[in-house]
Amino acid sequence: MSLPNWLTALPDATQMRATDSWAITTRGVASLDLMERAGAGLAALTAELVPSGRIVVVCGGGNNGGDGIVAARLLRAAGREVDVLLTCPVEELSGDPGVNLSRLTGPPVAPWVSSAALEGAAGVIDAVLGTGFSGPPREPALGAIRAINGCSAVVVCADVPSGVDASTGEVAQEAVRATATATFHAAKPGLWIYPGKAHAGTVRVIEIGIPDGAPGDANAGLLNKTVLDLIPRRSSSSTKFSEGSLMVVGGSSGLTGAPLMVVAAAQRTGAGYVTAAVPQSLAPIFAARLLEAMSRVLPDAAGGFTPDGVAPLTRMAEEVDAVVLGPGIGRSNGASQFARGAASAVPAPMVLDADGLNAHAGRLELIADRDWPTVLTPHAGELARLLAITPAEVQAKRLAHVRAAAAAADAVVLLKGDDTLIASPNGRVAISASGTPALATAGSGDVLSGVIGALLAKGMAPFAAACAGAVLHAEAGRIAGEEHGVDSVIASDVIAALGAARRR
Repeated sequence: MSLPNWLTALPDATQMRATDSWAITTRGVASLDLMERAGAGLAALTAELVPSGRIVVVCGGGNNGGDGIVAARLLRAAGREVDVLLTCPVEELSGDPGVNLSRLTGPPVAPWVSSAALEGAAGVIDAVLGTGFSGPPREPALGAIRAINGCSAVVVCADVPSGVDASTGEVAQEAVRATATATFHAAKPGLWIYPGKAHAGTVRVIEIGIPDGAPGDANAGLLNKTVLDLIPRRSSSSTKFSEGSLMVVGGSSGLTGAPLMVVAAAQRTGAGYVTAAVPQSLAPIFAARLLEAMSRVLPDAAGGFTPDGVAPLTRMAEEVDAVVLGPGIGRSNGASQFARGAASAVPAPMVLDADGLNAHAGRLELIADRDWPTVLTPHAGELARLLAITPAEVQAKRLAHVRAAAAAADAVVLLKGDDTLIASPNGRVAISASGTPALATAGSGDVLSGVIGALLAKGMAPFAAACAGAVLHAEAGRIAGEEHGVDSVIASDVIAALGAARRR
């Protein structure tokens, strides 16, 4: 599963082991050299963040501990005061970690005993558990993790914070909270996915001499801004129809703002022709607010959609390139029936959001039956309803659940968050490098739906459209935050910044 060049590969634990093995056995790179370079990078980052004072290196018995021992040796050679503590018996250190222990000069290593050993330390290196770890940590590693979290020192982790699953970001019990993580060869998915992302601190990738060309492909990658190069741009021959025709289906009594924001966001993203399909009784509200977009009316009851609107909407949708379904439709029984019927019948690529998602709670198989591409854009609560689980379960295992939803719905699923995850049905996942707190405002999700809807209407493939939409949305949020301050941004500010985001 080769990743596009706008995704930076994030190998999981299995892929990283295979890469190390290939470098050693096929390309002849000495494993001791790999550990030496890893330890050197770890030492350099620690010295940068902790320029003075005592450093304590807490090591486990695996290669991660060996990296820590190398760092301790190099820091001592640079004149730093360094203590080395082992969470395993000395005799259990074998292979490369054992060789590096024999090279260590200065005060001997000591067994891990308690948090008292960390008192007065300016810096702590966590080299207890490595990328191969998963599940809950056991003693004495658990005690060391808790002690590290309880100290006031700067904490630098070797490859991954102990207790974090490097492949998924899951934290089964407790994990080190780092100031920074020195990760080797490439960042791992768990450093960018919550809750692991919250433990990693600043992530620094350390090159350790693994040659290019390792076999196998990562199935997760970190989004970079070059994905925006995929967005079609207007030319001298463009028309409003060639730039994408989008229909936004939404609104109900008291919930007219959401579809209006979707429309505006789609227009700012570059959709050439945007139409709002709204309940008939609310048409005057939309007519007063829509200046550059058309509106079409559908049958309604008490200001909301009904199943009677499915057939006329299906005919209308034959004229457009993509549809956004769900913003502001409400959760009445009639509206939910309408959403399910429309999702099934509409003959166009679709973004399904908000109450369009809630209408499919526990019914992802209905989306899988669609004959057209679909992008779902849930937050954790909406994904929980789709999968019939709790939001806490989603948050604990975000990667697993977004992949499960994409497979079940046979659709692209974008799980919102600071670590926005975009999963395709084949298991490929793109991870947002960073969001911005400026987007923590009502309506920002509607803006994202409009952005992705516009990109689908422009003919972009659904996975690429969702990825580019996530990056463009986040960049607009950052620009809006720079102008207004992150605590004062509202959704319309993000819409206004979309043009600048594309220029930047």
